[in-house]
Amino acid sequence: MTEHPTPPPEPTPAEPAGAAATPPPPVTFEPETHPCPTCGEPVPVGANFCEVCGAQLGEVTEADAQAGPKVGRPGSLPISAPTHIISESATPAGRRPCSECGGQVGDDLYCEQCGTKAPSEREHFREAPAAWVAGVCDRGARRTRNEDAMALIASEAPGERCVLIVLDGVSSSTDSDVASLAGARAARDALRAPVPRGLGTPESRESAMHNAITAAAAAAQAAIVAHTPSDSESPASATFTCLVVETEAEGPVAWHGNIGDSRCYWVPDDGETIRLTRDDSAAEVLIDGGVSPEEAYRSNQAHAITKWLGRDSEDTAPTIGRLPITADGWLLACSDGLWNYAATPEELRTQVHAAAAAHPGDPEAIALALVQWAIDAGGHDNITVALARFGPLSTGENESAGETESTAEDGPTGENDPTETTIEERHDG
Repeated sequence: MTEHPTPPPEPTPAEPAGAAATPPPPVTFEPETHPCPTCGEPVPVGANFCEVCGAQLGEVTEADAQAGPKVGRPGSLPISAPTHIISESATPAGRRPCSECGGQVGDDLYCEQCGTKAPSEREHFREAPAAWVAGVCDRGARRTRNEDAMALIASEAPGERCVLIVLDGVSSSTDSDVASLAGARAARDALRAPVPRGLGTPESRESAMHNAITAAAAAAQAAIVAHTPSDSESPASATFTCLVVETEAEGPVAWHGNIGDSRCYWVPDDGETIRLTRDDSAAEVLIDGGVSPEEAYRSNQAHAITKWLGRDSEDTAPTIGRLPITADGWLLACSDGLWNYAATPEELRTQVHAAAAAHPGDPEAIALALVQWAIDAGGHDNITVALARFGPLSTGENESAGETESTAEDGPTGENDPTETTIEERHDG
């Protein structure tokens, strides 16, 4: 770094002989900013409120700021609440107890009581930031590491706002497990603050949402590149899919963005299941050329992706869409480790409804059941399932008992209840 030359000091008059030296005046440091007592973000000295969390400042104490009025969630003000940030309401869970004896698992992943080895948190982890939102990310039965990743946030109020991020690391690239997790968390953080309400026209809000999701994909891309050596011969890469639910004037709206072949679905309690995203894959190219979907997915190159995130990517712009939520049901974001075994939306709907009937009111258990179903179906790939519930949590799905029982051999039901033990024992094997 080039430094500016320092000019010589100005000459000072000589002190009279015997005179005592005058001490220099004390230097007083005047900071330009100080941390907000509510959220910790820097705010200018003398500011009356924090521009990040909306806390009132001025002469109030930290206790006053914590207890004082803050900007509420979207919808709590008549026009805009751009500074409200949803944080993870669920504190990180500690390491799960041993699946064999219930004892404590040590840092080396072995049970301190019976010695059984548990899977690492990277092989299998779960998030449940609110009662209506949860996800499970699992290594699967055949892969040696989990290159999938997810990151979730949700408002405490059901149906108000959530973000579901799923990244699927490309197995042929180096360190994609590290990069995909970093990318998922970077995208989540980019979408932590909602888009301001009261932007004027529907077109301006749509533009703002497109910008927000594009920025999230760019944040994921930057994180992946940051975790990739510049001289890597096989740079880390991953697909990207996200669901962002925002409350608008007409109710909740789901915005979806996608790069690659992870997917988003809307699975209503009644009615047709909708696949929201379109794969960036060779199979879709074949279908566009007139090949039937069945034949396209039988191709050896069907799962070759045409867009991805990573240092070697040429196009990181997500394809974005919008779906108003007007009925009760489930939003689902998943990697291809799930949908590979449910080729059509109808097949996926059957499994979601069966899992929901077996575990009413528990999105985490439903996500776990879907993961277990994919493992039982072969588990050839990593599996990630993230769910958000719209409507009552405690009611079962509108499937008949006969239909639910008919899936007993193919998927999760009350008679084939997936548990932590089955997944953890499978990892040990």
